[in-house]
Amino acid sequence: MKIGLFIPCYMNELYPQACMATLKVLENLNLNVSYPMQQTCCGQPMANSGCAKDVKELAYHFVNTFKDFDYIVAPSGSCVAMVKEHYAEFFDDNSDYEKVKTSIYEICEFLHDIIKVDSFNVSFPYKVGVHNSCHGHRELKLASCSELHLPCYSKLKALLAKVDDIEIVELDRDDECCGFGGTFAVTEDAISAAMGKDRIADHIRHNAEVMTGADMSCLMHMEGLINKEKQPLKVMHITQILAGERI
Repeated sequence: MKIGLFIPCYMNELYPQACMATLKVLENLNLNVSYPMQQTCCGQPMANSGCAKDVKELAYHFVNTFKDFDYIVAPSGSCVAMVKEHYAEFFDDNSDYEKVKTSIYEICEFLHDIIKVDSFNVSFPYKVGVHNSCHGHRELKLASCSELHLPCYSKLKALLAKVDDIEIVELDRDDECCGFGGTFAVTEDAISAAMGKDRIADHIRHNAEVMTGADMSCLMHMEGLINKEKQPLKVMHITQILAGERI
């Protein structure tokens, strides 16, 4: 299979180690991965701010960039959800978009549902708390939603369980929002910070050493709060754990 690696713009600039870990995980599985150099932002920040004209231009650029790949894989649930769920209004029965829409996967979804990994052959001897970001959780169905009272599952935890020596801690609130929400963190900064502090407190209360998740944007928000308060908690994208990195 021919895989196109989509790296979100903010991760490319601020979290290159998580981007490289994503590539490493895929290459460790002997997959054929390419990184299209012409890729850019998916348009999610513009969509959150109501700039539809800018989003349309970026949407067409994204589709033209990735339309020839068998699969498109990205380390960001919110960016994948943007392409799958929010591009349709800009395309009218466009076969290229329909192909991209059905070919794009958040990396945990891809590893769990498509590749069905048995083992990552890495060790991570730490207590880990999993933060389920809203887009991945409720739009991509990476885990069950507590409000629906359905059988519990978590694709992130299922993948982490294949890592040696890890201890996944159980939190009080598995699917509570961290408060980031893109521009929400700017327009409603006090509420956003309070929600983030609640998520951090849940992890610390259960003695987690590491907070992980599938959206670096949410983790970035909480990492800022953790650093400001000098909290004893490390933040890592899930691909960094699956790639065998240590804290």
